[in-house]
Amino acid sequence: MTNTKRSVAGTAPLLGTRALNRATLDRQLLLRPARISAAAAVGHLVGLQAQNVKPPYYALAARLDGFTPEALSRLMADREVVRIVTMRSTIHTHTADDCLTLRPLVQPARDRELTQFRKGLAGVDLDRLAALARELVETEPRTMKQLREALLREWPDADPQALSVAARCRLPLVQVTPRGLWGRSGQVTLTTAEHWLGRPAGPPATPDAVVLRYLAAFGPASVRDMQAWAGLTRLRDAFERLRPRLVTFRDEGGVELFDLPDAPRPDPDTPAPPRFLPEFDNLLLSHADRTRVVPPEYRGRSWQGNFAYCTLLVDGFLAGLWRLEEHALVIEPFGRLTGAQRDEVVAEGERMLRTMHPETSYDIRFGAVRAA
Repeated sequence: MTNTKRSVAGTAPLLGTRALNRATLDRQLLLRPARISAAAAVGHLVGLQAQNVKPPYYALAARLDGFTPEALSRLMADREVVRIVTMRSTIHTHTADDCLTLRPLVQPARDRELTQFRKGLAGVDLDRLAALARELVETEPRTMKQLREALLREWPDADPQALSVAARCRLPLVQVTPRGLWGRSGQVTLTTAEHWLGRPAGPPATPDAVVLRYLAAFGPASVRDMQAWAGLTRLRDAFERLRPRLVTFRDEGGVELFDLPDAPRPDPDTPAPPRFLPEFDNLLLSHADRTRVVPPEYRGRSWQGNFAYCTLLVDGFLAGLWRLEEHALVIEPFGRLTGAQRDEVVAEGERMLRTMHPETSYDIRFGAVRAA
């Protein structure tokens, strides 16, 4: 079977790194500002990674024409989008519909995650824990500390962290507002998705349907790419079921890539304007092979330990870092930029600042080139 797959991939058309880059940028709404609503963008992108409050806002600012932070904040206040743990066990901002169908899809991964805490949960009835935790957070939204303390009263010998993880894994807990609203602060307070949205969870999204959505937002891609994005395993069967409806390519390493027949695959020489992306942007995290966006020599440069930096794309590829520092946008390229590239970066920086901080005046300056 494996040899057959290799021979099929070997005869498929080749997509080089730049071709993959431009296709992915197009799907990610990063080749040109998209004229769609914030809600439509969150749905198309199958969520935005959101460990912190601000990244989803900056992610949409880089992608949408006419975006304002209030547009996403309003959706969150109106409960049309929510913050919940889904893909890769990380917090994502999802539409309400996706929250109620994608979370059940990844529930097996959350169950597997929980097995790492068996020792700390010895003697804990997980079904009872889930029922008790649901009653607590649906009676009144709770902080994780409050929830953990209540569960400890039932199981005083259990590991406190393990109890927290068990509640998060067994229940679809969403972060209630004002947490997540633009310009507002608030600690993380939780209730269930069903309670917050006022309707029950739908049937889990099917793997086949999510494969199609993933390819529309991140393709062309391999099976391993999607598994890396979803944090799920054993998705090969879904791709094989869909094979008659898909087209296949191979990358420069000979890996088979799947795609939607009518999805955009721009010319590799299509211009790609600079883009300022937030930390944890899914563009950099949603493929097993990230070379379509991250040059090999810059691998690991956007992270330090568990900390992620805001990133700069130039010509479609990771090219540096950026940060807001007092009243300055500081840009730190990894390599030397041409004069034309610097001008384009400054223009895009000005656009981003007008979008995100229209009432504040920022200088734009280039920091020292970051050494490897």
